[in-house]
Amino acid sequence: MRSLSRRVLLQVMGTTAASLPFPPQADASKDNSMQHVVLLGDSIFDNAAYVAGGPEVLKQLRERLPGHWQATLNAVDGAVTGGVERQLQRLPPDASHLVISVGGNDALHHAGLLDQGARSVAEALSHISDVREQFQRDYSTMIAGVLNRKLPTSICTIYDARFPDPQRRRLANTALAVFNDVITRTAFMHGLTLIDLRLICNEDVDYANPIEPSVTGGAKIASVIAAVVLEHAARSRSEVYAR
Repeated sequence: MRSLSRRVLLQVMGTTAASLPFPPQADASKDNSMQHVVLLGDSIFDNAAYVAGGPEVLKQLRERLPGHWQATLNAVDGAVTGGVERQLQRLPPDASHLVISVGGNDALHHAGLLDQGARSVAEALSHISDVREQFQRDYSTMIAGVLNRKLPTSICTIYDARFPDPQRRRLANTALAVFNDVITRTAFMHGLTLIDLRLICNEDVDYANPIEPSVTGGAKIASVIAAVVLEHAARSRSEVYAR
């Protein structure tokens, strides 16, 4: 038999290959089809009571996520750090991302410290150190429970209070820096994404009252959360989102 020329052989191989079924290609859209974001914490997320019928954070987040994504609110207005464990017990089975904003109510429980007298700066700092250490213990316990779920997790700083009195606002925000130091250290220690609400909700219009997000503030928060879960894959390093 006369041997086939190289050109004919390639033509035969090409025709044969074209007639064979190709293996199914992965549908990229299915990679995200079961994504489910769960919001944990306090009224920063559970703010429906403060927006006078306007869209709350959950609704605004759902509007910013792809249609095949879900978002669930487990956060509870008034919750403190220790309450997150109960919220974790109600996680949907298909939860894929956790976002936590908690600590503001822990700080409020110590608001009396702002009016407490002290005989020296050292005494005042000692009181603040006691509060910080207690919050660190509570926050560390909470994060340990969250990490046990082994899900991509983002945590939020406590945003600045907007008290009408400039002096009280100044003192409150200085005190909140102590709580935020615990939160930021925790994020960096465990490679978690940090959402810095202090820089996101940075105008008076972002607040429905001195400590609750308005529709405008909620829209900013929802936009950043959507960016985090859509852009930030599960990684072992921290990234900070500030707008």
